[in-house]
Amino acid sequence: MAAGMAAAAVLSAPARAAPNAPVAPATVADCTAPEWAAVLSPAAPITAAAHWLDGRRIRWPDSAKAGRGEGVGGTPRFRLHAATHGALRAVVGERIGGAQHSLVLSPAADPLPTALAERFAFVAPGVDLALPAAAKVQLPALLRSELVLTEEAADGRILRATALQPAGALDDLYRTAAVVNDLGATTHPRGTSFALWAPTARRASLCLHRPNLTRPSLVPLQRDAATGVWRHRTPADLRGAEYTYLVDVFVRGAGWVRNRVTDPYSLSLTTDSQRSVVIDLDAKTTQPEGWGRTHAPATVAAATDMVIYELHVRDFSISDASVPVAQRGKYMAFTATESMGMRHLRALARAGLTDVHLLPIFDIASIPEAGCTTPAIGEAAHSGPASEVQQALVAASKSKDCFNWGYDPLHYTAPEGSYASTAADGAVRVRELRAMVQALHATGLRVGMDVVYNHTPEAGQHRHSVLDRIVPGYYHRYDAAGIVERSTCCANTATEHAMMAKLMSDSVLTWARHYAIDSFRFDLMGHQPRAAMLALQQRLKHETGRDIQLIGEGWNYGEVENGRRFVQASQLSLNGSGIATFSDRARDAVRGGGAGDSGLDMITRQGYVFGLHYDPNERVQATAVGALAPAGGAAPPSSSATPPASSATELARTADLLRVGLAGSIRRYPLHTHSGETRALEHIAYGNQPAGYVSQPGEVVNYVENHDNQTLFDAGVYKLPVSTSREDRARVQILAAAINAFSQGIAYFHAGIDTLRSKSLDRNSYDSGDWFNRIDWSYQDNHFGSGLPLKDDNGADWPLMRPLLANPAIKPTPAEITFTRDAFRDLLRIRASTRLLRLRSADDIAARLRFFNTGPQQQATVLAAHIDGQGYPGARFRELVYLINVDKVAHEVSDLALRDKALVLHPVQRAAIAADPRAQQARFDAASGRFSLPPRTAVVFVVEQ
Repeated sequence: MAAGMAAAAVLSAPARAAPNAPVAPATVADCTAPEWAAVLSPAAPITAAAHWLDGRRIRWPDSAKAGRGEGVGGTPRFRLHAATHGALRAVVGERIGGAQHSLVLSPAADPLPTALAERFAFVAPGVDLALPAAAKVQLPALLRSELVLTEEAADGRILRATALQPAGALDDLYRTAAVVNDLGATTHPRGTSFALWAPTARRASLCLHRPNLTRPSLVPLQRDAATGVWRHRTPADLRGAEYTYLVDVFVRGAGWVRNRVTDPYSLSLTTDSQRSVVIDLDAKTTQPEGWGRTHAPATVAAATDMVIYELHVRDFSISDASVPVAQRGKYMAFTATESMGMRHLRALARAGLTDVHLLPIFDIASIPEAGCTTPAIGEAAHSGPASEVQQALVAASKSKDCFNWGYDPLHYTAPEGSYASTAADGAVRVRELRAMVQALHATGLRVGMDVVYNHTPEAGQHRHSVLDRIVPGYYHRYDAAGIVERSTCCANTATEHAMMAKLMSDSVLTWARHYAIDSFRFDLMGHQPRAAMLALQQRLKHETGRDIQLIGEGWNYGEVENGRRFVQASQLSLNGSGIATFSDRARDAVRGGGAGDSGLDMITRQGYVFGLHYDPNERVQATAVGALAPAGGAAPPSSSATPPASSATELARTADLLRVGLAGSIRRYPLHTHSGETRALEHIAYGNQPAGYVSQPGEVVNYVENHDNQTLFDAGVYKLPVSTSREDRARVQILAAAINAFSQGIAYFHAGIDTLRSKSLDRNSYDSGDWFNRIDWSYQDNHFGSGLPLKDDNGADWPLMRPLLANPAIKPTPAEITFTRDAFRDLLRIRASTRLLRLRSADDIAARLRFFNTGPQQQATVLAAHIDGQGYPGARFRELVYLINVDKVAHEVSDLALRDKALVLHPVQRAAIAADPRAQQARFDAASGRFSLPPRTAVVFVVEQ
């Protein structure tokens, strides 16, 4: 996920009508007004503490007042007040003002149905109120009004007042909207239709901009009372026409507002998302030549076959001189088949890579599509590897530059225009994105898409708020006071609400069906309900006929943590679903520390491959010296070379955690641990969670690096001893990749892991521009030492960074980059060569995978496992043994069960062209079952069929 998205400016006009005055209908002038929102009648700010539970019940949390249903003399205390044109005035101590309708509410007599009670279990106790039975027919009109709920004294004076959160009532009243299948602009042989779900709007109109006409037309939309959908249908062929909607809605804290908005179901847009565009996805103008014959390569028969390379569209080609200038940073760069970047991807595909996962390619709020700039670093590039100058130039223009990761979705189902050759033509971005997918498929790679349905860049009356300006208060998740939750960094959406879940489902289906996307990676998926993800999974299979893999971030935090609002699509809640989550267990064990580390923690929490206990860095040694020094005296001279015993225990515990990942994080897999006990992986602790947490290997994504946080190379810069050679830094990179490649489950790698990619120690490069996100497909430079990274996210740690960035001995040469590239491809070839590293089920793993060199007497710097391939489809080898020695010295380990086995080095590693000649120094003595392992080497032995 991305952090720190910039807010868009609020755009509004002065009030255009006095309170309680009828609102004039929209005019053509509203279609072209400079303001995107016009306040028709203002309203005072008010909290929204009450919740509509369904179409007749309301809960108003307040335990101190719960159950107080009547006042002095039997006068009902609770009233719901409505105003259809003007602003209500609800002041404590005064009587209600401006109300045109008022309903007396009584405490609900009947208990909540179980499903409803579960849905709203997060709402604090209070008083549950019910509308009068006769008021049911009034509910649609009420929901299209300004509403205030009051508790009043016997004389009508207000004791307290609140607005209401409307989702429960809207989902109940308009439940049939969830099956509407033509939202958005739809072309068909009989013309064009428009459909907009806006159940709380008083009016809705279509601003239609036809090609070659200078003046738009204004078309009133007709409301369907059953669904809340506003419609217009015309026999005209409007393909290529541009449009927006005008909706008159009540916005809490703003008043009655006329919003001009783009279509949340937009399939394409004009430059900078100013207008939606009517698109026919079956039209030839939206399809590259041969599009109908595009098919994904048949490389993935099960989720565990997936080997993923995470890539950003702009990063891929912006620095690639072999790509035509006009295509650099664009979708079309992927069609430059002989570019260095495409040759790199083609080589990875031949080695065994199956999928490229693209960072967001939907319409992005933060990237200007017209006039974006690229900071001119120029001579500043030579300011020094630890200079502040480069980052200052990037920071000065980052709000206007062409780069962002893109985790701020403006329109979920429209391609991003900055990656197209022109953003002005709505068909071009569709055609060119499809051309990219087509080119990747032709290269032998499936295409995955990073999607972000957990938040929008803004809510409320911001220009970059689309959903909330159409149905205010519905699409997002709110706290107890009615303030939008922002635990994901931005305005959290509420996919527990029916129409937000539908928007997600409809959008994903469009990408799968019309863009041939093969898999989806869900940003912060743990903020979404498991039920919504399962429904989506089933719908994709039913409507496309394909198995489309769903993976995502299953982090458990924020307002939904531990199932507070619903059963989440999180790590611990997806067992048996077939939906995979990223595992932080092995990631943190490999790298050391956690994703949020800063300061000295980045250095002292070394991690398994970076020297934990066996190769302490200078800071760790200094800490050990301090711990051993007597009060007021110096430490013993030898203490700096003797890490504390506690770190040896930590190393053994970390090795166990890595075996959890190597075993696919399967809950019930038994492991002989460093303590001497044999435990199921679910009974090994990872903080306050089980280390083993999945039911099947296809439900875990193993990774050691992705776009978030420092690259693996940069993490090593902090954690490895400064004296570590360039060759060993490259070897450490391959050791981490080997742990990932040999782990059961889905293998996931960040683009550039195979070229020692550096972001010059940047911890959060989401808005750091091309300069800090470059990739060099010529293999000459990994871009370490490009200057200090941006101050906003990294400045506190600049003092730690300066000496590291300035150290020329750390920066790799082309020789180390080339070694890493080739050794990584050998790892892919090994994984692709046998299904034993891609076992299909938990039962297969339990029956066939066996670790040795475990328990209290283990050599904790060596991971070793045997996999039985006898009779297993696709095994190719009768037996397989992998060993990973992360230590900087050689080791020997034995396994008596392997005596007299005809184990030989894997064909990839024993080949004359093998990337790592050191692996060929590994030996197996069949008489004793003993392996001799060179330093910092991963090797695979096999018994051939």
